[in-house]
Amino acid sequence: MTTNELGSTGAFRNVHVIADSDSRWKWGASVADALVPPGEPARVVGHLLPGRAAPTDRQLEEVGSTAEITRPGSLAELTVEDDLAAADIVVLACVGGTVQASLHGLRDAWAGRTRRPLVVTGYVGVVYERLVDGLLLRAGADVVLANSASDAARFRDVYAAVGGPVDSVVETALPFLGGAQYDPTGVGTERRFTVCFATQPSVPPRRHERRYLLERAAQHAELHPDRDVLIKLRSRPDEQTTHIERHHFTHLPVEPPPNLDFVYGAMSDVLDRTDLCVTISSTAALEAMHRGIPTAVLTDMGIRESLGNHQFLGSGALVSWTDLDEGALPVADPDWLARNGGGHTDPYAAVRARLAELAARDGLPPLHPWYDDRKAGGYLPHLLRRAGIRRHLDEPADDGGPLHRVRQRTRVIARRGARSIYRLSVRHVEPAVRRWAQL
Repeated sequence: MTTNELGSTGAFRNVHVIADSDSRWKWGASVADALVPPGEPARVVGHLLPGRAAPTDRQLEEVGSTAEITRPGSLAELTVEDDLAAADIVVLACVGGTVQASLHGLRDAWAGRTRRPLVVTGYVGVVYERLVDGLLLRAGADVVLANSASDAARFRDVYAAVGGPVDSVVETALPFLGGAQYDPTGVGTERRFTVCFATQPSVPPRRHERRYLLERAAQHAELHPDRDVLIKLRSRPDEQTTHIERHHFTHLPVEPPPNLDFVYGAMSDVLDRTDLCVTISSTAALEAMHRGIPTAVLTDMGIRESLGNHQFLGSGALVSWTDLDEGALPVADPDWLARNGGGHTDPYAAVRARLAELAARDGLPPLHPWYDDRKAGGYLPHLLRRAGIRRHLDEPADDGGPLHRVRQRTRVIARRGARSIYRLSVRHVEPAVRRWAQL
């Protein structure tokens, strides 16, 4: 890729995003928008991989991206497409194993080309578990985005410890931090004081815990009849998200008071009318803090690594529903917010500069995923097979004749059928059985 191909401003105008769920598509589309030049002709293409959590049309509409959308049959089919190879940038917005498989598939597909796209990956939100596992699966991309100064330091420490690509880590922020700064003067004139409880599909995971949170939200609404309490839901009961939601809040047996309502839609739109954001550990907390909205990270279920709310230690936001009932309006500590990705005016400037620097080089070396057969011979082949990426270690390079092609096609059809049955079971059968059994 040369600077001439990027145009006179050095901007990227052809960005492709590979995503495997609703939240990762939201992140990937937002990253793409941050990388393309504002107000200039640009093309963003989203490739949504098949799977349990593939976003529905409604979920896509909620993200609000104007990107072209494709739904490839498999990752293996996508990696060999010429349209993908012609991109300026490919953003891998997927779970770690799929990122690693993509890196191997794209490296093989682009072998021998004089030009290849730059490859960017990262995380959808706060990284509070499986740090090393996820980072090594992403190692090999040209750029690994870190959503805060704190994350960037942790990422570099991990890569340095294993001789990994430390210089691939670039500090940014969550790409969907934005919106108007909070203005409390509208309360009482333009709107009633509004509390938004931002739910999460799998935090907390147990039915009685989720029912407790809903009961406390209803109790808060009853104690404060002058307030509106919104339960912001990630998905409808028949939709899937990145993390499985086994106990949807609308299915819990809690009688809501008249000033409590369930709402869907883009988080940014809901925050436009929010005076207090409440959550366990959702990235909605960072969105609200960035805009100056009072934000509460609940301690009612404890402060635990499994919940992710331990990441907010020192933020000034850790409170309980009881504190909120008594009038608490936590304000985020500005130093903590700056360390954790909030408060920046143009957090993607460093990324654009790094990508322009890479693009200006005479030639990019082939992609070099950190995991290879030497380092991870007992792990990598299985990971690639699960993603459908053919390897010389597992399958012959030639097609083996007509009979072999028939067998291959039969396996593809069988796998797609099995995936369809699995998705149907997860989306409809399992939730129904759980409701009947009151699990």
